[in-house]
Amino acid sequence: MARIKGGLNAKKKHNRVLKLAKGYRGARSKQYRIAKQSVMRALTSAYAGRKERKRQMRGLWIARINAGARLNGLSYSKFMHGLKVSGVDLNRKILADIAVNDAAGFTALTETAKKGLDK
Repeated sequence: MARIKGGLNAKKKHNRVLKLAKGYRGARSKQYRIAKQSVMRALTSAYAGRKERKRQMRGLWIARINAGARLNGLSYSKFMHGLKVSGVDLNRKILADIAVNDAAGFTALTETAKKGLDK
């Protein structure tokens, strides 16, 4: 049986990595061994960054809700607790959007939360 060398597959693998490393500076985009390290690190950072972005967005929503609640005389925690007791089931993303774009609607929500706290 004839010997089969892996040159074609190795070339494909190298080209795949070098394509991902396109735009990197110097040897990072030219030499396979160095490019592979850079690409692995970049992909790891990209994965972590996608998770981090979700945490940052939640923090932004909470800051916006807190600002809107404090304009209406409540802290963030009391506002959220009042809504929960009142049975209002809105997530933080929607609440933040209402706080920014619909001040009258958010004021109505704070009144609902205040009634829930009085119970």
